[in-house]
Amino acid sequence: MHPIIALWAIPRSTSTAFEWMMRQRGDLDCLHEPFGEAWYQGEAPLWHRYKSGDKTTPGLTIESTWQDIKRRARKGPVFIKDFPHYISHRWDEEFLSHFRHAFLIRDPALTITSIYDKWPDFDEGEVGFPEQRALFDLISALKGETPPVFDSGDLLENPPAMVAAFCQAVGIPFMPDALSWKPGADTALYSWWDGGSFHQNLKASTGLVAQKRQYADLQSTPARVQQVHRRMKPHYERLYQYRTTV
Repeated sequence: MHPIIALWAIPRSTSTAFEWMMRQRGDLDCLHEPFGEAWYQGEAPLWHRYKSGDKTTPGLTIESTWQDIKRRARKGPVFIKDFPHYISHRWDEEFLSHFRHAFLIRDPALTITSIYDKWPDFDEGEVGFPEQRALFDLISALKGETPPVFDSGDLLENPPAMVAAFCQAVGIPFMPDALSWKPGADTALYSWWDGGSFHQNLKASTGLVAQKRQYADLQSTPARVQQVHRRMKPHYERLYQYRTTV
């Protein structure tokens, strides 16, 4: 079986831009949150806000998704960008042994305010920080070493160096040309949620380019959102101390 490279992220972490960059390489079968599609829209949805009548897809399950990923990996190398909380019930040593793991983290003040902007009624169970930390700790225990961690802020400050470090960490060649692309990305081609409404910024982008760090104003959000931030921050800080720096 060919490698399955997994970037374990959290929502609103610039992970889709990273995924789009990986697609530009041309040497990987790239999948956009495949387990998430089953978690949200499979025949038995697992997300916390599911209501009877919401969209479902007969035959789509976490297990059918996993079988599809393995079929693809028998043909060639695969890259998936996904969120650990979609499959926390599946973690065991055998399952995790199929992946080359890497983690993408982001300041929860930025991710949570962005989630709130898109989904004011979001459930804390959709944020993903506790599961990301738990998966990191589990893989570290199983392997006896920490998997590579990349912070979105570092990535956006120095894309070439951070992407090169990622490629080295997961065992693939660095392709600088993949960091730029033509504007007008058709997000509907790979985004199963709402035809890509979460990824409008990607359509106007032309690549991963250096940016100044962003900061979020939590004080303008409801108390509930600020409480979620307080609960998520320690999980982010746990992984932040292991982040790759260049």
